[in-house]
Amino acid sequence: MSAAHAPAQAVLAAANTLGEGVVWCERTQALYWTDIQASTLWRHAPASGETKQWQLPERLASFALCETDGWLLLALASRLAFFRLADGALHTVCEVEPELPTRCNDGGCDRQGRFVFGTLHEPADGGPKQPIGGFWRLDAELSLERLPLEGVAISNSIAFSPDGGTMYYCDSLTRTIRCCAYGDTLGPSRLFADLRDCTGEPDGSCVDAEGGLWNAQWGLGRVLRYRPDGSVDRVLPVPASQPTRPAFGGAALDTLYVTSARDGLDADALAREPLAGALFAARVDARGLPEPRFAGMLPAAGPSTNTATHN
Repeated sequence: MSAAHAPAQAVLAAANTLGEGVVWCERTQALYWTDIQASTLWRHAPASGETKQWQLPERLASFALCETDGWLLLALASRLAFFRLADGALHTVCEVEPELPTRCNDGGCDRQGRFVFGTLHEPADGGPKQPIGGFWRLDAELSLERLPLEGVAISNSIAFSPDGGTMYYCDSLTRTIRCCAYGDTLGPSRLFADLRDCTGEPDGSCVDAEGGLWNAQWGLGRVLRYRPDGSVDRVLPVPASQPTRPAFGGAALDTLYVTSARDGLDADALAREPLAGALFAARVDARGLPEPRFAGMLPAAGPSTNTATHN
C-alpha cells in the first residue's frame, strides 16, 4: 500500500530547460544542479536564498562533489573534468565515448568514492535513440572502466544502497529500473521496478537511510519511493509533469528537493504548468544520507584547459 504526500512546493522558479543532477552539499548547506541544455551549473543556499550560476563551455549532464572542498567532478557532454568553483577553472580528465554519437548523462558517486555515470544516444539524423551507450566508472586513480551492463539509450536512476552493495540504474526508454549486486565486480542484473504500464519514464533517483529508492518519473509529475523489495510505499506529487531527479537536503537531510524540466513542452503545456523547470521541495518522513564524494586525485598545479563564467 502506497501513501501520498502533500505535493512538493516550488522553492526557486528557475525556469530550467532541463534541470537535472541535483545534489546537496552538507559542508556548505547548499544545493547544486545543472540545466543541461543551458550548459549552466546552479547553486542555491536555502537558508540565505542566495543563488549563483556558472556558464560552462559545453552541456553539463551530471557531477559529483569532491573530498577536497571547492572542487566538483563534472560529466560534461563530451568529457569528464575537474571544476574549481572559486575561479571557474576546468581541467579535463578524459573524453567519453569519442567514437560514438553520445553524450554523458546521469551519474553519481558510489559509497567507495568512485564516480559512476552513463551516456545518452544523440542520433545525428534526429531519429530514435538506440542502446549504444554505456555505464562507466572513474576510480580514484582516474582510470575509466566500462561496467559490464547492457547497452543504454538514456542512462538514468544511478544510485547505491546505503551499504554500497546494490547499484540501481535504468535505460529510461525501457521504462524499467534495474539493479545488481555491486562492488569491484558486478552481479547479474535483474528487474527492480516496472513502469511499462505507464506513459512516463523513470528518471533520476536517490536513496534514503533506510534503503528506499526515490525515483523522479518524467511525464508523470511524481516521485515514487520504492522499498528495497521493489514495492511502492510513497507517492510525492510534483506540480510539473517532468520532474527529473530528487536529492535529500537540509540540516537534518529530511527535505526532498526535486529538479524539473520545460524541455519539449509547447506553449499550451507551459500555460498549464507555469512552474515547469522550477526547483521543488517537500518535507518527507524519511532521511537521506550525506552525498558520497569523489575520492580521487585532483589536478596538479598548472594552467587550466579552459574556464567557466559565473554570475
